[in-house]
Amino acid sequence: MVTSHQERVAAVQQALREQASIDGWLFYDFRGSDPLSYRVLLLDPSTHVTRRWYYWIPAEGVPRKLLHRIEPHVLDRLPGETDLYVSWEQQRRLLARLLQGRRRIAMQYSPLNAVPYVSRVDAGTIELIRSFGVDVVSSADLIQAFEAVWTDRQLESHQYAAAALRRIVDEAFDHVRDAVTKGRGLTEYGLQQFILARIREAGMVTSSAPIAAVDEHSADPHYGPGPTGSAVIARDNLVLIDLWAKQAAAGSVYADITWTAFAGREVPSRHREIFDLVRQGRDAALNFVRMQVQGGHRPFGYEVDAACRNVIHAAGYGDRFVHRTGHSIGEEVHGNGANIDGLETQDTRRLMPRTCFSIEPGIYLPGEFGIRSELDVYVSEREALVFGLPLQRELCPLL
Repeated sequence: MVTSHQERVAAVQQALREQASIDGWLFYDFRGSDPLSYRVLLLDPSTHVTRRWYYWIPAEGVPRKLLHRIEPHVLDRLPGETDLYVSWEQQRRLLARLLQGRRRIAMQYSPLNAVPYVSRVDAGTIELIRSFGVDVVSSADLIQAFEAVWTDRQLESHQYAAAALRRIVDEAFDHVRDAVTKGRGLTEYGLQQFILARIREAGMVTSSAPIAAVDEHSADPHYGPGPTGSAVIARDNLVLIDLWAKQAAAGSVYADITWTAFAGREVPSRHREIFDLVRQGRDAALNFVRMQVQGGHRPFGYEVDAACRNVIHAAGYGDRFVHRTGHSIGEEVHGNGANIDGLETQDTRRLMPRTCFSIEPGIYLPGEFGIRSELDVYVSEREALVFGLPLQRELCPLL
């Protein structure tokens, strides 16, 4: 019976054949330096490894392993022939033989470290490979194919998580309304713990606690309330909540959304103005993706970032939008697919079918308040879909 590892290698070879200009994919690790290799190859990342190993998957032909003689069994679950080395000279000689005749190979490398999520191979190893007359190109899009593409079951798990989080948002704001009206002294930390309890009740887990922030704290994109010292949510506070979770079952994927509300009767015009600009940027990015995908195009992550950022920049708040527009979403809330980013990195990965990412622009006014609006976009062959509806269209008063 064909093992899952053999199936994975066959799938890698098929992906390589679809990129005719690449001869193969060279995986390399030293003491866990490349977790992506373990994930793509379905290896156990907790395996005790103290020496360098290489695994070569050619577009055509039999894979090869290069391992140290005292750790010859590290890659036993993978198909292919094995070479063993002891000395560094022997390692280089066998590696040169393994790559003989190859012109262009993929590795976990990103030119100029443009996409640091992919840059796992150290510069010295890249130099070594190039010394054999081999051109090294980035495996970024290959990684997407095996790390970011969802199964039908994963899509279902995302739909569940998005609907559950959307429901929890309403429950959280109802909780704020009740506390402010009755003067119960609800803190940011108390609201965070309320949301965490609802996440658990929905059968979900989260990698870290959600964000619950009011007024000047909402101007800190990664503010996290602690059990002591967090602000009491009072009448006429702006309240921002950012929450992410997934089902507990293995293989489930995340949803990640952000909403804001005003704990008063009438939203100030300044708050409403900033929210409307954030919403316009968010929707510009979403509409750009939809038009591109419907037209059969696969935009780059940085292009989607620009569609959003240009709106906010034109309104004079470009310097207050201090993070990328969005991130890949998968089994980790920040996944290994294309990010919506032309600011922190120049993400030149294309948005692939059956992948998901967030769109979450924000405008942050230190000492005043910040507003962020976040939705998740799932890209199919010809559609860009958003779950967890309805989307937030305005900044609404809670009282």
